[in-house]
Amino acid sequence: VQLQASGGGLVQAGGSLRLSCAASGRIHSINAMGWYRQGPGNQRILVARITDEGNTNYADSVKGRFTASRDNAMNTLYLQMNNLKPEDTAVYYCNADLYYISDYGGPRRLYDFWGQGTQVTVSS
Repeated sequence: VQLQASGGGLVQAGGSLRLSCAASGRIHSINAMGWYRQGPGNQRILVARITDEGNTNYADSVKGRFTASRDNAMNTLYLQMNNLKPEDTAVYYCNADLYYISDYGGPRRLYDFWGQGTQVTVSS
């Protein structure tokens, strides 16, 4: 099972980026998915989270600017980031609570599964 994040890059303040996180492997089902970020010298914090039913919650600092969405058929999570600010600069990680098909054929849960990060840099 893998979570592959992509879409990061360098953008000027006020610009936009769209991050993607694709889950692959023997996925059985995915519950909640989320985006976290970790800036230099900072702890990793929640940016946005979305349930399998599409309910979302956001960090106060990104409300009104970021939108999380998911394509359940494609097992993919997105983060549309608009009006980016220099303080949004960080490595962005995707996270999932998912079930995969085990070697024994039954579903096994990965409650807190992480993908690799993608760097977002916002210049002023």
